[in-house]
Amino acid sequence: MLRRDRQIRAQINQLADAVLVAVSFYIAFVCRASPSIAGWFGLDQISADTFDRAEWLILPLMPVAALILESQNFYNRPPLAPRRAVFWPLLKGCSLATVCLILAIYAFHLVLPRGVATFFGIISFVLIYFKEEVLRLALKSKFAQKQYKRRFALVGSSKEIEKMCHDLEGGRDETIAIVSQFDLAKPLPELIEMLHEHAINGVILSARRAYFEEVENTIKACELEGVEVWLLADFFTTQISHTSMDELLGRPLLVFSSVPQISWQSIIKQILDFFGALILLLLLFVIPVIPLIMIWIKLASPGPILFKQQRSGLNGAPFTLYKFRTMITNAEQFKLELEAMNEMRGPVFKVTNDPRVTRPGKFLRRYSLDELPQLWNVLRGEMSLVGPRPLPVDEVRRFNDFAHRRRLSVKPGLTCLWQVSGRNQICDFKEWVRLDLEYIDNWSLWLDLKILLKTVPVVLVGTGAK
Repeated sequence: MLRRDRQIRAQINQLADAVLVAVSFYIAFVCRASPSIAGWFGLDQISADTFDRAEWLILPLMPVAALILESQNFYNRPPLAPRRAVFWPLLKGCSLATVCLILAIYAFHLVLPRGVATFFGIISFVLIYFKEEVLRLALKSKFAQKQYKRRFALVGSSKEIEKMCHDLEGGRDETIAIVSQFDLAKPLPELIEMLHEHAINGVILSARRAYFEEVENTIKACELEGVEVWLLADFFTTQISHTSMDELLGRPLLVFSSVPQISWQSIIKQILDFFGALILLLLLFVIPVIPLIMIWIKLASPGPILFKQQRSGLNGAPFTLYKFRTMITNAEQFKLELEAMNEMRGPVFKVTNDPRVTRPGKFLRRYSLDELPQLWNVLRGEMSLVGPRPLPVDEVRRFNDFAHRRRLSVKPGLTCLWQVSGRNQICDFKEWVRLDLEYIDNWSLWLDLKILLKTVPVVLVGTGAK
């Protein structure tokens, strides 16, 4: 199905799901306030006006729940996708929405029973899944099949038609019915006759560069007939890039990209980065972890508290990275003498027992506390909470494989897949890069959350730090 059709269907579903979320929230209160249900579960009775104090939560909960379901790719599926493609994303989405509701209750100090959030999660899942089942039954009806199914013809060279038939069989789409085929080697009047004979709604056109003239004539003929043309613009083969359509100054544009596209997930990631870094910084000053570390560094050895270094950021743009100083002040002067002790194969310098590290530096490095000032880099938009670790500019210049630079195609982060995958066991920079590219190619908001959760025990135990 075309992207615009998916977008319209997704927007309708999001609106319906937002309404069902609001209904679920109300029903959750009704169930929790019911004396019979409360008695059945052994819960305390709540007053009838409890809902009045929290009904405003419905307004933010509706769009947030829809965005969470969007982040789980709940709407990016065919109309009659397998039930497992509905069940698991919906289950994860409703669970995350319930967690957000619980966090909002605690953040705003609302006097609400925890059972409301539990009932909300269960009821919202049941209602939305029931809606999906009703839609499935409706779409399978003869009336719906006649309404939304469109009649298409495959047009192209004989080899391209064969390939398109194979691809369409592998990725079956219930909205498309292939009723005819046409070889571009045949005269154009035969194409027009075929459009009339089969009452074609649209043409799926595929051809290599040798057929550009025939492709143009076919599009012009369909234009006069009022028949839509879908041109498969796969003239150039790429290894990892995915293509998308856009426009520049009113002219159609093919975009080849090998990095995550701008989406609601990426926008949510930026919001989480900013507020996550802000909240963590405030907490670490209040507790007060950061002030104590600063005093310890100042008393332990002469020199500045912070270490500043030029690192390569997004697409290699240099920025100033901040860390708590863990080495002696003239550490860079001794780096050449320690090159023989480098444990990493490649342009990166890593030493386990670096003699330049100070006493507090060993402790800070073990628990990754020296990285805390980089929360300021996240606030400034130079880094993200999750992403490939930023490398010094001089190390990036020594890349002997230009494919390694693709790890610079996203913002660097405080933590990454490499750090939670046994970084002390990885001694080859190529393996490090492989993990970073695996993160980029499979990025999702859910993957970021999993990496953040895995980072917590790694930091607390102090495993893998160098």
